[in-house]
Amino acid sequence: MRTSARNVLHGTIEVVTPGAVNAEVVLRLPGGERLVAIITLDSMRRLGLEPNTLAWAMIKASWPILCTPQDCTKTSARNRLCGQVSRIVPGVVNDEISIELSGGGELVVMITPASTRHLGLQHGLHVCALIKASHIILGVDD
Repeated sequence: MRTSARNVLHGTIEVVTPGAVNAEVVLRLPGGERLVAIITLDSMRRLGLEPNTLAWAMIKASWPILCTPQDCTKTSARNRLCGQVSRIVPGVVNDEISIELSGGGELVVMITPASTRHLGLQHGLHVCALIKASHIILGVDD
């Protein structure tokens, strides 16, 4: 499968908590970070998600919110992936920010040039990406 989502992170399902309509799924990434995803019960069943299942998470680059660690201490977003800015590709409408995650891997985030300036983003700066649990798409290999 090919996809337009810039971020595909692989990991292992750690916990699945079914609810009345949705399920909360915790994916542990190779570097130790955890991602919480909210998916429908039907999707959980169709994918066969249970602890120790290998899975991947897709996150569109436009979904995360970037912040510096000192400025994002309280938030309703369930997920926080932190690391260092490894690349900035300037654009007219959006800048592409690549973050080398603390546990390994990379996350690409699209933000406006004004936001890049406002945050003072530069190579090596420590930043965090906030991601809502409902903005994570889970998948498994057949």
